[in-house]
Amino acid sequence: MEGGNWKRRGGGGGEEEKNKDLFHVIHKVPPGDSPYVRAKHLQLVEKDPDASILWFWKAINARDRVDSALKDMVVAMKQQGRAQQAVEAIRSFRHLCTKQAQQSLDNLLIDLYKKCGMIDEQIKLLKQKLHMIFLGEAFNGKTTKTARSHGKKFQISIKQESARILGNLGWAYMQKNNYSAAEAVYRKAQMIEPDANKACNLGLCLIKQGKFDEAREVLEDVVQCKLPSSGDAKIVKKAEELMREVDDRRRPSTSAALDVVLGIEEEIMERIELVMNEWSPFRSRRLPIFEEISTFRDQIAC
Repeated sequence: MEGGNWKRRGGGGGEEEKNKDLFHVIHKVPPGDSPYVRAKHLQLVEKDPDASILWFWKAINARDRVDSALKDMVVAMKQQGRAQQAVEAIRSFRHLCTKQAQQSLDNLLIDLYKKCGMIDEQIKLLKQKLHMIFLGEAFNGKTTKTARSHGKKFQISIKQESARILGNLGWAYMQKNNYSAAEAVYRKAQMIEPDANKACNLGLCLIKQGKFDEAREVLEDVVQCKLPSSGDAKIVKKAEELMREVDDRRRPSTSAALDVVLGIEEEIMERIELVMNEWSPFRSRRLPIFEEISTFRDQIAC
């Protein structure tokens, strides 16, 4: 096989076996000579992503570790800037994967939709994930799950997952300039698990709607380090910039009276446009998807 560095090269017996095992540990390549193993070797050892993608395809077609092969291939495609192909790969082959792999594939799809600008698809999938949480179907019925990031394992609770999904949903609504919907979602996320970054996004939503006092109150909590991750210098800087924007937009204009009148008229037109674009079923500050998600009577419109 390509780059089969760990194969026997003659005598040595136990020492060679030991070196081979060490090779697998260092490079995180599984043992064997199957299509999936070849793909991982090309990906991790030879650093040839295009060739690894080809062998991941072969592994899927050979039904060789399909769950891992599909997820690894999609990640490799994303890294190669082939996000649209990665979306199609998941859609085409996820039916071959186990039930346990479906949630991981959904998480990959959400990120891919974001990269492809497929906002409506992202919103739909995020709502489905919230629906699964409401029905108790997320995490395979458990309250926590084990996740992995940069080679380290950690536990994620349903509460944390809900806040994360809501944060992604808020971002998606912001891309559609639906700041009213984004505000509602971010407020719900902050009720579940406060976070400085989401607070900044909430502040921006409020600024876009002309709610400057509310925006300043939210952003002050970040600047004063009252929220988790407030210690992040980049997030604090972002909050300070937004607060300066609030002050600039609230400062009385020194322009001529005519300019002031035109500015007010322009603001009115912006507000009318915002109202026209708002999702009509939303009537309260609470997020309906959590309250009546089982019937979808108050779903947030895209």
